[in-house]
Amino acid sequence: MAKKVPVYGLDGKAVKKIELPPVFDTPLRLDVIRRVIAISWSRSKQPQGRDPLAGKRTTAESWGVGYGIARIPRIKGARHPAAGRGALVAGTVGGRQAHPPRAEKYIKKKVNKKEKALAVMSAIAATADPELVRKRGHRIDDVPSIPLVVTDEFESISKTAEAREVFKALGLWDDVERVRNSVKVRAGKGKMRGRRLKKAKGPLVVVSSPDASVIKAVKNFPGVDVVSVDNLGAEMLAPGAHPGRLALWSVSAIDRLSQRFG
Repeated sequence: MAKKVPVYGLDGKAVKKIELPPVFDTPLRLDVIRRVIAISWSRSKQPQGRDPLAGKRTTAESWGVGYGIARIPRIKGARHPAAGRGALVAGTVGGRQAHPPRAEKYIKKKVNKKEKALAVMSAIAATADPELVRKRGHRIDDVPSIPLVVTDEFESISKTAEAREVFKALGLWDDVERVRNSVKVRAGKGKMRGRRLKKAKGPLVVVSSPDASVIKAVKNFPGVDVVSVDNLGAEMLAPGAHPGRLALWSVSAIDRLSQRFG
């Protein structure tokens, strides 16, 4: 039996009820979600490898036996400082690796289409489970309904101040403040590599079109992501492979969801 949920206006008051599409009845498949997200992470890795000639650009030869020293290749010469020193070859201290990484290695992994679709469907269904949403750390005490559906007027909002008032009326602003207070300096060398700060994930706003005005209105809210329903992915719905993200859906997005997943 299809579940009915209330639809809220911009003032936070319920105006009608709609039926959720069958995709919200998908069983939770945490194993599939984790696998698909882990494979998607492989596409962000940068190929790296060694110069094939590293450690081989030398004329060093072994002296052979009879000198009481190791029979490793040694740099030729008699009077310069490096003469007699072991060449940086495999097996010597500080030498080249015997089997280093290759830049030609294929890093990107593939995933089955149906498996990827199942992960997205399962992650969508998880957004309708209040226990999973609360377990992720979202503040939903003042959120009137999970999943939270709002009228299509929301997509036409173009001012950040208006969007803030809507978030407050729907009880989402507490979660935005949680993200704002979670910002901290990263531990480790990542501070020097362009990722100095860490912060939590906030609500996800799902709209029907990538041209919706509300995208610009809420893009500066800390932790808030906006995505069109056609671009929904498992990592967006379950950041870090933890399902149950707090999501705000427009009515048109719910209708488009029915067309996409049946």
